[in-house]
Amino acid sequence: MAKTRILIMGAAGRDFHNFNVFFRNNPGYEVVAFTATQIPNIEGRLYPPELAGPAYPEGIPIHPEEELPELIRLRRIDQVVFAYSDVSHETVMHKASIVNGAGADFVLMGSDRTTLKSAKPVIAVCAVRTGAGKSQTTRRVSEILKKKGRRIVAVRHPMPYGDLVRQRVQRFADSGDLDRHDCTIEEREEYEPHLDMGNIVYAGVDYGAILEAAEKEADVILWDGGNNDTSFYRPDLWITVADPHRPGHELSYYPGETNFRKADVLIINKVDTAEKEHIEAIRRNARALNPEAVVIEANSPIETDHPEFIRGRRVLVVEDGPTLTHGDMRYGAGIVAARKFGASEIVDPRPWVAGTIADTFRKYPGIGPLLPAMGYGEGQMKDLEETIRRVDCDAVVIGTPIDLSRLIRIDRPAARVSYRLEETGKPTLEEVLKKF
Repeated sequence: MAKTRILIMGAAGRDFHNFNVFFRNNPGYEVVAFTATQIPNIEGRLYPPELAGPAYPEGIPIHPEEELPELIRLRRIDQVVFAYSDVSHETVMHKASIVNGAGADFVLMGSDRTTLKSAKPVIAVCAVRTGAGKSQTTRRVSEILKKKGRRIVAVRHPMPYGDLVRQRVQRFADSGDLDRHDCTIEEREEYEPHLDMGNIVYAGVDYGAILEAAEKEADVILWDGGNNDTSFYRPDLWITVADPHRPGHELSYYPGETNFRKADVLIINKVDTAEKEHIEAIRRNARALNPEAVVIEANSPIETDHPEFIRGRRVLVVEDGPTLTHGDMRYGAGIVAARKFGASEIVDPRPWVAGTIADTFRKYPGIGPLLPAMGYGEGQMKDLEETIRRVDCDAVVIGTPIDLSRLIRIDRPAARVSYRLEETGKPTLEEVLKKF
């Protein structure tokens, strides 16, 4: 029988995982191509033969998503697998219509075919949207388990922006490992907080091989999700973070709604800065879609190391990049801190943006008067540094989870912002984890 010809739509993460787990050694299918979006400099590359396996001795080409209809027709594609995250339901169906209009089937793969079972307990932290607060939740879970004497290994959702063969299995134990792997700003934002807590972090491309390595040094594996993607590993405890600053998104984004429906524990985060009616809206949706889930409310208190750099000053606010771009947030922890600690003005960086940072504002015009910490490569980090240098301000408020000054030169006083998860009322995460 002829093989089913597959094209996988992705963003250098979920797409590669679905290929590795389901398609790589499956004789009934031939993956003809990937398409890429969301992340710069992915298209035009190759999923290498060293990772693709013996059925693909020349590797698999990665094309821009804009070429999708033409690829379906020219490459005689039977099925298109949609495999990236943090997109609206409306966007998903527009993609489906493009695929169906070109004559192919549109496929969304479920967790039974795409999750790996671990020999160790797995706690998965996922979210309904990018920027909901997964990182502070994973830190809180880790803190509780480490107090119980458990060895925690965090496995982070992939961000393979460099040499994919070298990135097959990555292990991070200290900041030197971040330098050795040439980590981008986006990678460091996710890895550094774990390393500061003494956790080992794994990431990469081949999550079967990563799981084998992680199991050797873990009592508990903590899946630290990316965007609002579902877990690559089958969770024994599934935690999903919802954001009351974006009520209703738990019902209208893919695959965030899947996370909302599947969770054992739903955390409504940021209740200290959210409207009561928005918190209650998420509670109503939880009762309707996932009535068995434990619901925990939590604050996300904001702190800074230098409030004196903010008070009464004209500040440039630098926020987490993905949260502002495809996450659709109009502000983050940096803006909250600037207001809390009394900045006289939040300076709009747009008149001074340089290079690829200007491209980011053109692609996402709704970002507004703050600066996304884009750093998917050395060139983009240089553009970020140059933009900060140009902006007419008194100080910089850094709302990213990392110390940006280790990567780029900041020639103004800079205040770092930190935030954590603080449960309110009962039950608490500690009580849930005790039962687990």
